Amino acid sequence: MNIAMIGTGYVGLVTGACFAESGNSVVCMDIDRDRIAALREGKVPIHEPKLVELVLRNLNIRLSFTTDLAAAVEASKIVFIAVGTPQGINGNAKVEYVLTAAKNIAQTMSGYRIIVNKSTAPVGTADQIYALVERTTPHPFAVISNPEFLKEGCAVDDFMKPDRVVLGGNDAEATEVLKKLYEPFVRTGNPIVVMDRRSAEMSKYASNAMLATKIAFINEIANLCEELGADVDHVRHAIGLDRRIGPHFIFPGIGYGGSCFPKDVRAIISMGNSSCEMALLKAVDEVNERQKTILLDKVRAHFGGHLSMRTVAVWGLSFKPSTDDMRESPSIPVIESLLKSGASIRAFDPVAGKQATKLFNGRVHCCEHSYEALEAADALMILTEWNEFRLPDFQRVKRLLKSPVIFDGRNLYNTAEMRELGFTYYSIGRGNV
Repeated sequence: MNIAMIGTGYVGLVTGACFAESGNSVVCMDIDRDRIAALREGKVPIHEPKLVELVLRNLNIRLSFTTDLAAAVEASKIVFIAVGTPQGINGNAKVEYVLTAAKNIAQTMSGYRIIVNKSTAPVGTADQIYALVERTTPHPFAVISNPEFLKEGCAVDDFMKPDRVVLGGNDAEATEVLKKLYEPFVRTGNPIVVMDRRSAEMSKYASNAMLATKIAFINEIANLCEELGADVDHVRHAIGLDRRIGPHFIFPGIGYGGSCFPKDVRAIISMGNSSCEMALLKAVDEVNERQKTILLDKVRAHFGGHLSMRTVAVWGLSFKPSTDDMRESPSIPVIESLLKSGASIRAFDPVAGKQATKLFNGRVHCCEHSYEALEAADALMILTEWNEFRLPDFQRVKRLLKSPVIFDGRNLYNTAEMRELGFTYYSIGRGNV
């Protein structure tokens, strides 16, 4: 099939590359000329495992890049919208980029097109797209809502082997075309679920809100465990064995971040507004924001509230492993607070160092490797659970630090082992060693 992808961010680029990999002819369009120029040379501007290989394998064969929207629409029967929906002042998701893309598509289409919205947008956005396109063009068209369920760090695998594909729309012909497009990815029997557009849009928000709720819940339980002398690791294991709960997304830490969970939780709260107050999700958002300070409280207590002239080593800056994305990362408020208190920061992240240097405007010393960050530091803070942090040379860590103190925001290490190794070790919901 001939496909146009409007937008080359995480969703658009991964989706376009994966569709090309399955044999389709895909043209990805973006207004960012520098981004398109880089992609034409096979330079992928985001860190996402397997994505570079996918782009290079299909580049100039089934995958191309352009800044010319009219040409992209003209060459394609199916046009995906995958542009940003940034958070507004009141937490609402702003849809102007989506609607602008839809209007531009309508103004340039010369015949029947299937317009597919893949951007995460409030319930009713696809209906707005339909009304706008209908006013703008005399040509026939269909509008389908097709929310994405991609996790940064494993987005390619998620697309290639989805748990489900959701299609929202009342046009039977267009729905059948989309089902055929997705068939190669669901050959193991995972479902393609068809529903109305508004339900499809809500499915995306409800999914992320549920996952965010599980994270906020286990963090509250972890804090209570610490208060009462219980161990959240034991509790998490016990409740995860209940099939109604399951073991996923019940790992305590310093809160969730990224481009989806915080924004989507606030967007669904905004959708409820005063007519349907989303009390539970308001609490989820508040719990998550508080959780980002948990480790800071331990640092301040350990040093008697005096952080001025202290040097803190930080391992992990991205909001999760396997990505360089720092949007809403818990590392940001932690580091900003430490800097405000007069501490110096030596940080390391396997891929997010460039992002951090730009974000903190040179106020953080980003190191080339993990052990370099420890040199002459008063303590180590672990903020992202990268695999390479799980089994470090602890004797080397002790030699490099001024004192063997670790504040672990991701519970990477066994508390008894850390005690035997001679560390003062703080974690989440397990007491302190």
